[in-house]
Formats: sequence, structure tokens, C-alpha cells
Amino acid sequence: MSRLFASVRARATLAATLVVAVALVAAGTAVLLSLRSNLLGEAGTQAERSAREVATELAVGTPYADLSLDVDDRPVQVVDDDGVLVAASEDLERISGTGVDAVKPRPAASPGGEDDDAADDDSGESLEPGEIGGRITVSDGSATIDGDTEDYRFAAVPVKTENRGTLTVYAGAPLSAEHGAVNTALTVMLIGFPLLLAVVAWVTWLVTRRALRPVEGIRREMAAITASEDLARRVPVPGTHDEVARLATTTNETLAALESSVERQRGFVADASHELRSPIASLRTQLEVAAAHPELLDLDGAVADTVRLQRLAADLLLLARLDAGERPADARVDLAALAREAAEGRAGVRVRGDEGVVSAAGSRGQLGRVLANLLDNAERHARSVVEVSVRWDGDTALVAVTDDGEGVPAADRERIFERFVRLDDARSRDDGGAGLGLAIARDVAVRHGGTLTVHDAPAGGALFELRLPGDRAGTARNM
Repeated sequence: MSRLFASVRARATLAATLVVAVALVAAGTAVLLSLRSNLLGEAGTQAERSAREVATELAVGTPYADLSLDVDDRPVQVVDDDGVLVAASEDLERISGTGVDAVKPRPAASPGGEDDDAADDDSGESLEPGEIGGRITVSDGSATIDGDTEDYRFAAVPVKTENRGTLTVYAGAPLSAEHGAVNTALTVMLIGFPLLLAVVAWVTWLVTRRALRPVEGIRREMAAITASEDLARRVPVPGTHDEVARLATTTNETLAALESSVERQRGFVADASHELRSPIASLRTQLEVAAAHPELLDLDGAVADTVRLQRLAADLLLLARLDAGERPADARVDLAALAREAAEGRAGVRVRGDEGVVSAAGSRGQLGRVLANLLDNAERHARSVVEVSVRWDGDTALVAVTDDGEGVPAADRERIFERFVRLDDARSRDDGGAGLGLAIARDVAVRHGGTLTVHDAPAGGALFELRLPGDRAGTARNM
């Protein structure tokens, strides 16, 4: 059963069919009840009309033998105050539901008198001679007339006569029409509802198949992309501008982002391999020469290559953690103290800061790495002076690193933050580094919810601005 309804089409068809079935059953029940109520009401009206006709004849003094009791072959009884049947339809053989089972009338015990004139009918109405009661009692029963038995709705109408007291006329209207109409409607529903449900199920199946056809196309294309590992492929986007089209568009955007990420990772691995190859090859060469000729060992060069290799490995590991989405710590970091710590031991580096504490939330180690990389870059390009200023800019903590070098051309102010990028291609890797320092600095800034940009310094050179979200009011309260 679970496999039978495993598809969306099957579940949608079943759900639509069930909803329509419930609605049809509810509507059919309401129709049958309404039809039955109307037909019963009409039968009651017909029975009351027949009873009133006979009551009218009694009110004007018509003898029992001259009453119109056999009109339309409907059962009629006339009963006196004592419950005695005084008149009935000629062919009436059996009756039930009126409270009087007798079918053969017998004369009343007395013709009536003054007490009869003052008597009231069973309904509690006080009637005058010749007056017909307005309170009608309705009941259901059956009767056999000339050998035919049917169900009837009986109406009881009281009437006050001059010399026969209060009489009650029972007249019936057949319920065969009501039963026939209800049965016919029920038969039509029992035949028509299954056919209608079958049509609903068939139409729903076709509509859902057509609606889900683009989804199946998307699934097939995604399966092909997975099998081929070709992230340049895209799923088809239907021209319907509906949820399926938006799904296809979002899928293509995801594929594009995934392709870009994979290409970036491939480029990162290729560049990292290229950068690692040089110091490893240099170190191996020095060790091989030292093994053959110990007196030619360049120990300082080997140490320098090892240190450079260690720094490069550390940079690559940090970038890998950043790409993996590592969240920075939520500690408060004193940026002025961190800048003085990073500038310590560096000749020609000056640190200026606002009075008080300028702090930001984040990882002290990663933010220290940003300042160290910015100072390394500034020292590499400065002629003589590097200046670091730490201050508040509204609620933003601002760290500015300025050098008096040649600055960064406007066309390259975004490119320098890409990985393994060196603007001076003639600069050796020993002097210029691997081109990861500024890329790491911006990635860390972004991870901390901040920005890192470069501008022209007022006095010439480059101005790097690190902006981090802070809480100036909270910092002031904690002092």
C-alpha cells in the first residue's frame, strides 16, 4: 500500500477523490433529507385538505351516509368524542396510525345534547357549532384499501357540529410518491457518484501528471548532472512562472553557486600546490646538497624556507577553516591594545587611539592576524612610516593602517583581496609572500560582520580601513 501511494500523483489523486467523495455524500444526504421533508410536507398538506373537505361537510350538517369519503381512494375516518368510528371510507379494510383501528362505523350512542354543545375537542380548542378547528395533528401510518396496502400521512381535523358533538376527521395522503422519489434519487446517486468519482480521479491524475512533468524533467537533469559531475549543466526552466519554474530557477542558482565554489576550491588547491612546490623543492635541494657536500649546507636558507613553508601552511589551514564556516568567538577584544601588541617590535610603526576602550566582539587570535597581515603589507610597501589609528566611528570600531608608499591603483583595489594575487609580479616569493595575507584579512573581517577596504591616504600611500560592529554605549558602561 505504501508503494502504491509513494508518488505525489497518486497521493494527490487519492486526496482529491476523497474530498469530492465526502462532499458528494454530504450534499447527497442533504438533498435526500430536503426532498423527503418537502414530500412529507406536501403529503401532510394533501391529507389536511382532504380532512377539511370532509369536516366542512360535517359542519353544515351533512349526514354520514352522504359524506365524500371515497375521493381519490384515500382512507378517511370520522370519530366522535368517545373514540367511536361513526363514518369511514367504503373500501377501507385495515388502518393504523390514527389511534382508531376500527374500519366499520357504528351509530353513535346518542344524538348529542347541550353537554355535547359545550364539549371541547381533544386539542383543547373551544369551538362553536359549525366551526372547524385550526390545530391539525399529523401522524404516519398505513392502510389497506381494496386489498392494496400503502403507507400514509394522516391529518386529524376537529369539527363542532350542531347535534352530533365534536367529531374528528382523519384523512390520509399516500407516501408512495415520497418513497418513490427518495428511492429514485438514492439510486441515481449510487450510480452517478461512483462514475463522478472515477472522472474526478482520472482528471486529477492527468492534471497532476502534466503539472509534475517539469519536476520530472528537473529530476532527470539533476540525476544526469550527478552522474556526469558536470556542474556547468542547468536544469530546464518551464515558462509557466509558477512554483515549479521558481524551483528550477533556484536549482540553477544553487548549481551556479556550487560550480563557482568548486572552481574556487580547485583554483585554491592548484595555487596552494604551486606555492608549496617552490619552498619544498628549495628545501629538498638544500638538504640533498648538504647530504653530498656538508660543507655547502646553507643552514640559514633552510631555516628560512622552513619558516616560509610553515607560514604558508598556517595560512592555508586558516583559509580552509574560514571556508568551512568556522564561527568566531564572541569575546570582547580591545582593538587599541591589540594594535599596540601587533606593532610591538616593528620599526617605524606608530599607533594612535582614542581615549577609552575601542572594542569589538570576535576572536582575538583572528583579529590579531588581520592587524599583523595589514602591518606586514604596509611595511612591505612603505618608504619610512606606517601609522595605525584606532577610534570610534559612530557605533563602528574603525582601525586604519596607513603607509607612505605608492598606494594601490583604483583598478586593483578589489583584486588585491583575491587569493594568491601579487600586483608586483617581479617581486620574489621570498619578499612578496604568497599573496594570501590580504585575502585572509578580508575573509576574517567579513566573518566578524565587518568590512576591509583600501583607499588613498591623505598624505599619499595606501589607507586600509577595518570596520567592525561594536557597542560604544555598552563599552562606556563597562568602564
